[in-house]
This record gives sequence, C-alpha cells and structure tokens, in this order.
Amino acid sequence: MNWTTPETIRAQLQRRWTRGELLRRVLEPDPQPLRLTLKAPSSAELGERFAEARQWVATLDALAHLRIEWRTLHHRALGPQRLPARLWVDDTEAACALIGKRGAVSAFRRLVAETERRCPGLRPWLARRPLRALELAEHWSALLAVTAWCLAHPRPGIYLRQVDIPGVHSKFIETHRTVLAEWLDLLLPATAIDSAYSGAQQFAPRYGFRDKPVRIRFRVLDPELLPGAPGCPDITLDAASFAALALPLRRVFITENETNFLAFPPMPGSIVIFGAGYGWEALAQAQWLQHCALHYWGDIDTHGFAILDRLRAHLPGVESLLMDRATLLAHRDHWGHEPQPFTQPLSRLDADERALFEDLVEQRLGKRRLRLEQERVGFSWLEQALAALS
Repeated sequence: MNWTTPETIRAQLQRRWTRGELLRRVLEPDPQPLRLTLKAPSSAELGERFAEARQWVATLDALAHLRIEWRTLHHRALGPQRLPARLWVDDTEAACALIGKRGAVSAFRRLVAETERRCPGLRPWLARRPLRALELAEHWSALLAVTAWCLAHPRPGIYLRQVDIPGVHSKFIETHRTVLAEWLDLLLPATAIDSAYSGAQQFAPRYGFRDKPVRIRFRVLDPELLPGAPGCPDITLDAASFAALALPLRRVFITENETNFLAFPPMPGSIVIFGAGYGWEALAQAQWLQHCALHYWGDIDTHGFAILDRLRAHLPGVESLLMDRATLLAHRDHWGHEPQPFTQPLSRLDADERALFEDLVEQRLGKRRLRLEQERVGFSWLEQALAALS
C-alpha cells in the first residue's frame, strides 16, 4: 500500500526540517500553511479494499495537528464516500509538533528574538543557517557579545587574549572563529576586513587582530657563513627577521620532514629550511630568496606535487629535489599509501613533474594511491643529488 500514512507525513516534514525550511518560517512575517503530498486510494482500490481504506481515513482524521480538506467520491458500488483531498499543516508549531521538534522551534524563536534585539543584521545568516543556530544556542549570547565588541572596535590591533568581554574568554573566541568569521563578514564594512586572509586559521589578520609571529626554522649548512658558531646551527627566526637576513647564500633547500632537515649534510653557501606545508606566504617575504638557487624536497605523492605547485606561486624559480620518477622506481620496496589523493590540475609543474603527478592521480604505476615519503628515500640518493649540484 502506497497511501499516505502518519509515518510518511512525518517523513515529509522531517525532510523540510533537515533543509531548514520549518525554522525559516519563523522569520517570515506571515507564513502560509504547509501543503503535504497526499496519496489516496483509487476508485478501484476503494472497492477492493474498502475496510482498509475506511481505517486509513480514520487514522488520518485522528492525527493531531493535521488539517484535512475533504472531497466526496461517488463510487459506483459503494455510493458517496468522504475521502481526504488535500492535507495541510497550518502553522510551524503544528508541523514541528508532528515530528517532535516543538521544543527546538521554541528555542529558535528565543534566538531570533535575542538577535533582533542585539544584532538584527544577523537575520540573513539565521535564514541561511537556522539549524546551525540551534547547535550554537548554548553559546548564542556570548557570540553576540563578541560580535558587538568587534563591531565597536574594528581592526583593534590587539591580541585575541586582550579582548575584555564579561563572561567571555579568548579561548571561546578561538573555538568559535568559523561562525564568528561568517558573522563579521556579513556585518563589518569592507574596509575592516583584509581579504588577503581567509579561513579560521587566519581569523586574526583578517579582522585586524595581532597574530603570533610566523617562525621560520633553518639550519646553516656551511660553517663559514657563521664564523664562531658550532657546527651547523639550528636557528628559528620570526618571518620579519628571516626576511632581513644578510648571508652570502647560493642555495636554499626546503624539506618537509624534520629528520631529513636535521640530517641534511653540509653544503657550501647553503641553508636548509624546515618547511610548513602549504603556508609559504611568510617565506616569500624574504626577497633575497629570489637570488638563490631554491630546491624543494617533498614526498612523491599527489600532495607533495600540490605543495610544490603552491610554493612556486610565491617563489617561481624553485626546483624539485628527489621528486622524480627514477627516485620513485628505485624505492619500490618503500612505497606506501596516500589516504586522500589531491586530484585537481596543477599549472606550475614542469613536463616531467606533471607526467609523474598525472600517473599518480590516474594510478598507472601498479599501486593504488601510491606515495613515497621523503624520509624513506635512501640517504645516499640525497648525497648523490647534492654532489651533482656542486
């Protein structure tokens, strides 16, 4: 039987709830009644299954919060029969009661009321993300307080730790950066937002807070570059200090693996940088890097080539090191598995790199989601590659 039942009615309403439609009705000035899909017995089914049809009518008629629009069917054998023609739910509370969401819609009404009173500009966000608003109900007042503070102090030039709001600590702001960013993008003037930064990790610079300085870690591979310093010192500088370095460097190596960074052998006129994944903006501030031979050593996998591609957006002259087909094939015993390959096109690879990247994406090398992590490359291969550069 495919006739409409209380269960299918609730399923219809649940889908509307999941899409946020029922809560959005709270924001409408005069929401219209909800019409539901009705599948009723045909004339033939009525004659063949009359008892079931009569019970079906009684079940719908007894369902609370449902308004039935009736029609009379003149059946050849049974005579006039009163049957449902349309099903309606007249208001949001009735719809939510049918699916056990009456408390949730009441909570949402309270959020709307508080928002209208304290920050009415968030009404469009409530319409877009009503279910997310409910998830944040416990923290709603604090979130509104933070938003009001940011509107009153655009681009404050202080650390988040210094924001002083009664009942709100800086960890709260950091925890809720994603939703606060959505709100501030909606409410702040464009002049108060630095569009060069995006995402939760760049919340502070985007909205004018001070951020922890980015630190760049490197080893000096030539003892003569720092006379008096023991061996090949491991140094960490903030990005501005690194950009101001004045060393007579010829080569700069960048590697993603800390062990490789620490074990990197001495090299005349060179340093090795411990890389930072996809975050190359701070490194690119050092204009003197443009005058050095740059070499990037990453994993031979799709993400390794994606990182190389992104690095070249900031430092176009960088060359890959030990990220070639010969290295990959020579270390077949050390091949591993890449959990989630990167599959978007990359525009900054050279012909050989692109060919290998595409083979990895298309899984043409005999192993699915193939990767060779840089720390699995034999150390002698690194020494040979460096000797070829000398």
